[in-house]
Amino acid sequence: MNFLAKLCGIAAMALAAGTAAASAGTIDDIRARGVLRIPAILNEVPYFNKDPRTGEWQGFVIDMASDIAKTLDVKLEVVESSWSNAILDVQSGKVDMAFAVTATPVRAMSVSFSDPTYYNSFIIVSAKDELTGKTWQDLNDPQYTFAVDMGSAQDLITQQYLPNANILRFKTRDEAIIAVTTGKADGLVNTMLNGLVISKKAPAVGTVKVPLPVLSTPSVIALNYGTDETFKSFVSAWAEYNRRIGNNQTWIVKSLEPFGITLTDMPEGFGFGG
Repeated sequence: MNFLAKLCGIAAMALAAGTAAASAGTIDDIRARGVLRIPAILNEVPYFNKDPRTGEWQGFVIDMASDIAKTLDVKLEVVESSWSNAILDVQSGKVDMAFAVTATPVRAMSVSFSDPTYYNSFIIVSAKDELTGKTWQDLNDPQYTFAVDMGSAQDLITQQYLPNANILRFKTRDEAIIAVTTGKADGLVNTMLNGLVISKKAPAVGTVKVPLPVLSTPSVIALNYGTDETFKSFVSAWAEYNRRIGNNQTWIVKSLEPFGITLTDMPEGFGFGG
């Protein structure tokens, strides 16, 4: 009996240990690892920017991720990636989350989304005054030619709102910008944040114009589908809290300051809080 009792006790302890290991969630895994991992893209200001001298990453995404890491009491680890690979990095478990993701139905089949961290808007950057004050319907005309980076969220917008306009699709944003500056396209379709920086860095491309109605889209954090609900709830709560009290806007505006961009440069009708 003593042997059986001892055997049962060992089995119970093993079962309890197994149950505890199974119940260990994503937050426990991150804390045990000691780092929160995110993908970052080179030269994608104001989102990311890596100092070539120090190797230090900057940008509002880094500030946001650093705050989450601080809340979890871990360090931030930045994994160099690209916009096209960031979702794959989340799917494969290479990173814990990816920021600045536009929530689209197609992407929702690959990763989970948090609540919005901020809202962005789709705009057109152009030097042509005739495009000022136009509606998306006005611009949906074969007389206009627009450039866009292929496969992006703004590319989806051109397919939905500008099916009758001439659309030049390029592999990179820089190629699309060159098409505008060389006169091959009337304007660049992009997002508000990118548009403001582009117009400052390359004045020849023109200024930001906001067609009506304002098309506002949530920027979210992408998470692996296998992530437990506790972690998903935590990330969404972080996003909602910091968006509503204005922290996310503060981080974004700070990242725009080196380009001389302030809140007063934001067109009427645009707001980071949605």
